[in-house]
Amino acid sequence: MPDGRIPGRNFLARFQRGAAAHTGLVRALAGHIFMSASAYFPFSSGKRSIRRPSLLAIISYLVVAFFAFLAIYPLFLVLLRLVYSDGRFDPAPLLLMVTQPDVGRLLFNTIVVVGASSLLALIIGSIMAWINERTDAGMGLLSEALPLVPFLLPPIAGAIGWVLLLSDRAGLLNALFRKMLLPLGIEMKSGPFNIYSWTGLIFVYTVYAIPYVYLLVSAGLRNVDSSLEEQSRICGNGLWKTMWLVTIPAVRPSLGAALLLLVWFGFALYSVPAVIGTGAQIEVLPVRLVNLLSFTYPPETAQAIGLGMIVVLIVGGAWLLQTRILAGGRHATVGGKGHRMSRIELGRWRWAARSVVLAYILLAAVLPMIGLMLVTLNGFWTPNIKWGALSLATFREVLFEDAVTVTSLKNSILLGIIGATIGMAAAAIISLFVRERGRGVGRVVDGLIKLPASISTIVLAVGFVLAFSGPPFGLNGTFLILLLAYLALYLPQGSVAADAAAAQVGNELTEASSISGAGPTRTLLRVSLPLMLAGLVAGWALLFVRMIGDLTASAILAGTNNPVVGFRILEVYQGGSFATLAALSTVLTLVSAAIVVLMLVVTRRSDRSKTAIRAGG
Repeated sequence: MPDGRIPGRNFLARFQRGAAAHTGLVRALAGHIFMSASAYFPFSSGKRSIRRPSLLAIISYLVVAFFAFLAIYPLFLVLLRLVYSDGRFDPAPLLLMVTQPDVGRLLFNTIVVVGASSLLALIIGSIMAWINERTDAGMGLLSEALPLVPFLLPPIAGAIGWVLLLSDRAGLLNALFRKMLLPLGIEMKSGPFNIYSWTGLIFVYTVYAIPYVYLLVSAGLRNVDSSLEEQSRICGNGLWKTMWLVTIPAVRPSLGAALLLLVWFGFALYSVPAVIGTGAQIEVLPVRLVNLLSFTYPPETAQAIGLGMIVVLIVGGAWLLQTRILAGGRHATVGGKGHRMSRIELGRWRWAARSVVLAYILLAAVLPMIGLMLVTLNGFWTPNIKWGALSLATFREVLFEDAVTVTSLKNSILLGIIGATIGMAAAAIISLFVRERGRGVGRVVDGLIKLPASISTIVLAVGFVLAFSGPPFGLNGTFLILLLAYLALYLPQGSVAADAAAAQVGNELTEASSISGAGPTRTLLRVSLPLMLAGLVAGWALLFVRMIGDLTASAILAGTNNPVVGFRILEVYQGGSFATLAALSTVLTLVSAAIVVLMLVVTRRSDRSKTAIRAGG
């Protein structure tokens, strides 16, 4: 090297100096952890009180430390690499963040697509939530299942389905519309619709963003006493004025949370713009990031980090906007025994309102699934379906004959089972730990575990490349790096499910177990976990479906040595084998749907059992 330095020795010397400088800090932190663990489940012996950590306390702290490390370390390296590289100050990634020649176009495209789809999703999702929660047009299980649509048909499968339906020339629906127009004397060789356009891209984004709004706004409406709206109408305000003056201010926190989630979802989504945006020649930030890391040799890591920080800044801006929304005034929510829910009778408009929900389910799941099935059974993509020649040959090839595809399916299912099991076990332990510790340590731990939920999936995937691909871990192209990434990315969602399950376990039950002489571990196994089982099963299904359908992290971290379904779908799409692509997407959808239906069955049985227990009590 020009300056005579030896990279390995200089790095080792810097590492030793850094370790020595931080020894005091490490010792202090270790002492704090040990003292906290000792106070977790103490016991006394003789005259002198000796506080020792129980086995459960030790396991809890190890789990917390491990997952906090997975959440913080990759993000820390991304931030560090902005200004520091190869042992010296290097602002190249920071400069590349603003000096790339087409960064303005990329940013404009992404903001337009995410902004337009978020606005549409916010309006449509809120209307559907209001219909289900405030009117008599709700449809029971069908309405309850609405937030699960993205899990029944993952966005990658939905995007491919809509390409097969609305491609300009070969789209199945376009061909059907053209045939219907012929008797009217209108002859068209293409169209009338084209999914490869701004409209098509925003449409598919919107379809898969709506459930997130619906889920949050529905929860917000359930927490608002409908008598407030009744009083407004009694005072002479009409339906729309009441919504503007009472309902919308009351659910403002839910709308703010939905906005943040939509921005996070939009700036992390890779599958839809990779399939539709590429065909429409509309490039967005997530697609460029993945291309720089996975489809460029050598990988352009510095540019990817620079673009990733733009995503972090935009998501951070959305978070600040959410805090302003929450701080903008008082929110009219009422709880307690006086809380009641009355529904508006829509009369002849009931089925018109229901048609909005049914139309969404048709667009989000039914039509794309029909497109996938027809192309798979036909064996190739053509608008002229040979109904008498439909067969299961493509399914047989995908499930049994194509070695790479079979390996991808096995890897994804295995990753889903292992990841969901480890994730929910860890989430249960962490939720109980946070509940036991309360404020202070518990709140910090809860924030660390849920940190990845507020960071773009793309950025975290880049962080995992920096953290674990090279030395000292050397996990590049391995099964383990995907498992770790999935755990870090999706544990926050499992943690939410575990928190809800843990909240249902009364303190008096665990206290009674302790008084009876049971230790912490036995109380956990005999009392807490059985009562949390239904919620944990729901969380397990959620994690499994998200992990096997992941495309963003898989596109960056998977390779020829560890192929998974998401990575394989990209390979097949680039190869142009649409029948195989449709079959693989259909299999992914069927597996996801089976798990979601099983989750609904288990949770509904649990709800009936709890209701029977309450009635008997």
